[in-house]
Amino acid sequence: MVKKAQKAAESKAATPAGLFDSQLAATVRESAQQIWLAGLGAFSKAQAEGSKVFEALVKEGVSLQRKTQAVAEDTIGQMTGKMSAMAGEITDRAGQHWDKLEAIFEERVARALNKLGVPSHKDVQALIARIDALSQAVDQLSKAKAQPTGRATSAARKTATARKAAAKQAASRKAAA
Repeated sequence: MVKKAQKAAESKAATPAGLFDSQLAATVRESAQQIWLAGLGAFSKAQAEGSKVFEALVKEGVSLQRKTQAVAEDTIGQMTGKMSAMAGEITDRAGQHWDKLEAIFEERVARALNKLGVPSHKDVQALIARIDALSQAVDQLSKAKAQPTGRATSAARKTATARKAAAKQAASRKAAA
């Protein structure tokens, strides 16, 4: 086809103006033909090597993704550790503040109950101790009554001493309250 175009161009070349046009047209056609052939060659080569390049790019992408995930997991692990440590510190601080608040609350409730005349735990324990002492004294008196009079007198003295001590303790507690 190129040869036919060249012959046609040569026949027109017989005229001086046609000669210039036919040479230019032939050069343009030849250049266009070479460009077309170069494009076909590039397409063929890209088609043959394109799958290889594509597979290489996929492998490189997988490798990059793995590296990125590893870095991200390390960063997440570090941040998780830091957040856990911060949460532990905050929990400890909050616990300390709650303990202080609880102590203040207990103290104020104890004072209010004391003003109302409600006995404290210590007062109840002291009363229990007094009751135990009185129970022992009563037991001793009842045993003393069953025995001769000499021993009853000493048991009565012990009971009286215990009562006086208990009365002194009660008076001192009332004065303290």
